[in-house]
Amino acid sequence: MTSDDALDQFRHIARERAFGRHVGSDRLIQAGLDALIAGVESPSLALLAGLLRSEEPEAPELFDHVLEELGLLFRPPADPRAAKWAAAYWIAGQIADGSLDPAVGTHLIRADIAYDLGHPEELEPLVRCAHHLDGWEESWGVTVEELNGEAVEAAKRFLGKRPAAEAED
Repeated sequence: MTSDDALDQFRHIARERAFGRHVGSDRLIQAGLDALIAGVESPSLALLAGLLRSEEPEAPELFDHVLEELGLLFRPPADPRAAKWAAAYWIAGQIADGSLDPAVGTHLIRADIAYDLGHPEELEPLVRCAHHLDGWEESWGVTVEELNGEAVEAAKRFLGKRPAAEAED
């Protein structure tokens, strides 16, 4: 893992946590260890990476402290609707770049975002992909790989329509 990879991992975990997804202390500590080994420099990084099992409850606060030191702390929009849209774009970005399985990502958008936003038209292609991937049967004459490809393309189209003001991360 390179230093850039370690920083990307920190950014990713920061967003997961900011959008309300649970990230275990063990993963936070491992990210700290990965970053330390990769040569990332932060005053509190060694403290995070060196936490013992009995000290795991300290990991979330220490992780946030390291994020602050590295200038990577992420705060989603305060407005709940804007935060849901930001999460949708973030998840779609992961689907598009291949870092998130399309079935998992489209399911998250369908279950955690589209419902809360009242099923907006902009998310409909991704929601449709989620339904197809969730209910796929071999008899359909289409492979899961093809459905995954459709989900990736839907995510890219969705990202392509993102207003410029919202694209800043």
